[in-house]
Amino acid sequence: MSIPSSSSRIYLDNAATTKLDKAVLDEMMPFLTDHFGNPSSTHSTGRIVKSAVEKARKTVASLLNTSPAEIFFTSGGTEADNTTLRCAVRSHNLKHIITSPLEHHAVLHTVEELEKKGEVKVSFVKIDNKGNIDLNHLEELLNTISSKNERALVSLMHGNNEIGTILDLQQVGEICQKYDALFHSDTVQTMGYYDMDLQKLPIHYIVGSAHKFHGAKGIGFLYIRHDAGFCPFQTGGAQERNMRGGTENVAGIVGLAKALEISITEKEAHTKHILSLKSRMIDKLRANFGENVDFNGESGNLTKGLPKVLSVQFPKSDMGDMLLFNLDIQGISASGGSACSSGSEIGSHVLTALKNDPSRPSVRFSFSKYNTIEEIDFVVEKINEIYAPVLAK
Repeated sequence: MSIPSSSSRIYLDNAATTKLDKAVLDEMMPFLTDHFGNPSSTHSTGRIVKSAVEKARKTVASLLNTSPAEIFFTSGGTEADNTTLRCAVRSHNLKHIITSPLEHHAVLHTVEELEKKGEVKVSFVKIDNKGNIDLNHLEELLNTISSKNERALVSLMHGNNEIGTILDLQQVGEICQKYDALFHSDTVQTMGYYDMDLQKLPIHYIVGSAHKFHGAKGIGFLYIRHDAGFCPFQTGGAQERNMRGGTENVAGIVGLAKALEISITEKEAHTKHILSLKSRMIDKLRANFGENVDFNGESGNLTKGLPKVLSVQFPKSDMGDMLLFNLDIQGISASGGSACSSGSEIGSHVLTALKNDPSRPSVRFSFSKYNTIEEIDFVVEKINEIYAPVLAK
C-alpha cells in the first residue's frame, strides 16, 4: 500500500474541522464576487444581500423547526458559547452555573472567569469513567439551588469532541424544566449529525459552527429561545436584530445554511458510511493489538457514541507525541490527546478527568463522508509498523 502524496494526505481530524463541500463553495461564490453589497445598505445592491442573509436564517430555522427570530449568526461556536454564558448570567441575574469537567474550553474558561470575578458559583456534575453525566447528581445540585429560591444555568455539551460521549438532551432538558433552570448545550460537534426539533426539545440555547459540517470557518450561529433572551452581546450596530453589531459575513452565512441543509438531508447515508469506517478501524485495531488497545469514553461504542469520533488509547509507550509525529510523516492527519501528567498542564483535560493512564498515548481519529475504507486500512497498517518495535519488547 503506497504512502499518500503531500497533495493527497489522509485526513482523519474532522472533529477539528472539515473539508469545504464543493456545493457549499458554489453557493458562497456569488457573494464573494457579484453580490458584494452591505446588508445594512438601503439601495438595491444591499437589499439583494440582505435578502440572502434572511433566506439563510429561514433555512436554518426550518431545519431545526424553530422561528427565524430565534437564530442569530455569530463568528462560530466559541463566540456563541461565550455569549450565552456571559449574557444569560447577567441578564437573568443568575448566581449558579452547573457544568462538567469535560466541556470545551469555550465553556470551561468562560465559567472559570465568571466565578473568579465573583459573578457566579460553579458546580461540576459528577461523571463516570466513560464521561457520562451523573443525572442523579445533576438533579441533586439543581434541587439544592432551587431550595434557596435561586435559578441556575446548566451548560453541558451534547457530543464530546474528544471522547465521543453523547448527552441525552431531552432527559437533561426535562430535569432543568423541573427546577426552572436555563439549559445551554454546546452542540458544535453534533449539529447536522443529529435530529434537533427545537419545538419539542426542552432547551434554551444551542450553537452551531459551519466548519464542523463542511461549511466555511469563521461563521456559526446561536439559537436563543424566545423566552430566554438577553441583552445585546456585541454593540456598535443594529445587525442581527440589534443583538450583534458588525457587518455580517454574508458568504459565510449563505454557505452555513447550505452546508447544514446538505448535512441534515444526507444525514442517514453519511452516518452509515462513517460508522462503517469506525467499525473497520475498531476491528482491525482489535485484531492487531488485542486487549492492549482501548477506546476512550463512548467513542468505541457504535450505537451510543458520536459516530465520527474514535479516541484510541494505545499500549504503554514512551513515544508520547511522537506517535502523532510519525503518523504525520506517513501522510496521516489526526489529533493528539494524552492525559496530563501530575503537576503538568500539558495534555487533555478530558482524559485527565477520566483518570486515564498518562503513559498510554491516545490519538483521536475523526471521520467524514470524504474518507474511505482504503484510507482506514492504510492508517492501521502504518500504526502497526510504528508500534512494531514497542510490541516486540
